[in-house]
Amino acid sequence: MKITVIHGQSHKGSTYNIAKELYEKIGGEVTEFFLPKDFDCFCKGCATCFVSSETKCPDYEKLKPITDAIDEADVLIFTSPVYVMHSTGAMKALLDHYGYRFMVHRPEGKMFTKQAVCISTAAGAGMKSAIKDMADSTFFWGVAKTHKLGIAVMETKWENVKPEIKSKIDKKTTSLAKKIKRKVGKIKPDIKTRGFFTIMSMMQKNGFNPVDVEYWKEQGWTDKKKPWKK
Repeated sequence: MKITVIHGQSHKGSTYNIAKELYEKIGGEVTEFFLPKDFDCFCKGCATCFVSSETKCPDYEKLKPITDAIDEADVLIFTSPVYVMHSTGAMKALLDHYGYRFMVHRPEGKMFTKQAVCISTAAGAGMKSAIKDMADSTFFWGVAKTHKLGIAVMETKWENVKPEIKSKIDKKTTSLAKKIKRKVGKIKPDIKTRGFFTIMSMMQKNGFNPVDVEYWKEQGWTDKKKPWKK
């Protein structure tokens, strides 16, 4: 099993430690990226990825190691502490580069058989909105199942988090790891994702963007083929 972890921060605090706890319980080969250290580019807004090709994005080569790791993984883990009630700017900057992969454009077929986990922590509130910032992308990419884990750690430093909270985290990560392992290789998109994909496949038969239309036809998705079916 391959796990790709993308941390929305470069320091190893509560969010990092919870992710580490989880992926160690899942087991497998882990590839980690830390933002903005491993990717620090902002989307230029040139729309080249949409109207031409993602390979012509000014940041394509720098982004490619992360893209390859995402595509090769069975499980994706995205982490972000709460910054002003949302995910970090570094995480948002990364996800902005994958707009072309939304189902309305050119989703990667491998996403429809993957699981993702979105993890967020805060000393107080904001986990729900921070997780949504990440989970919106995993849904529109077509990821089959996105698990969400938000924890109010009530501290700014992991070493100061109370034992009872760490015990709660241990139970949650143990339970989630078991769920993920049971579904690896067997997961299929839920009805919401399948329904949205179906709507997009009908739209792409006569779509507004020739690059997207051609891509969907090449995949066979405007006919009866589905990316989650062999």
